[in-house]
Amino acid sequence: MILSFCRSCHKPPIRGVWIAALLITGFAALCPSAHAQVQAAGDKGGARVTVGALASGEALDYGSRKMLGITGFADIDTRRRLGMEAEARWLEFHKTDNVHAETYSIGPRYHFDLGRRIEPYAKGLIGFGHFNYPYNLGTDSDLVITAGGGLDYQLTHRLYWRAADFEYQYWPQFHFGGMNTVAVSSGLRLRIF
Repeated sequence: MILSFCRSCHKPPIRGVWIAALLITGFAALCPSAHAQVQAAGDKGGARVTVGALASGEALDYGSRKMLGITGFADIDTRRRLGMEAEARWLEFHKTDNVHAETYSIGPRYHFDLGRRIEPYAKGLIGFGHFNYPYNLGTDSDLVITAGGGLDYQLTHRLYWRAADFEYQYWPQFHFGGMNTVAVSSGLRLRIF
């Protein structure tokens, strides 16, 4: 079994995760593509690229801290409802004892339309986080796994209001055991093309 747990620390080894990811990617690359399908006349494919900025509030499971921050993101969405999201979050405001955190993540995103202007979405991201301990006593950089979703509302042809973005983050390798965070954000999203 590729993903076995270490008996002393009860955490999966990172090397096993990377090997499994490489094997899956290798097998997917070797699969032949199907060219027998005809593309429907009304489905021309294509992609939409958007960028945005959000104001974020987050509850950290480290001393029950509540912090404020900003989030920048970029989305690449296909017309077939699948896409990718890259996100960076800086929790730098409303901090006590100089505790602050940053996360940088990327992953798949699924969106669909409810009516003409409403677009719900779900996402799963993976990346890393940087955490600064109280009074600058130390820092930590860890793996961060994120599950989330939200709702976009189209204001104009290019401008969207991200009315609500909810995220649950898990830091499995955090120094004092796994740390959980819950975030709520809102802001604007601009379509580039």
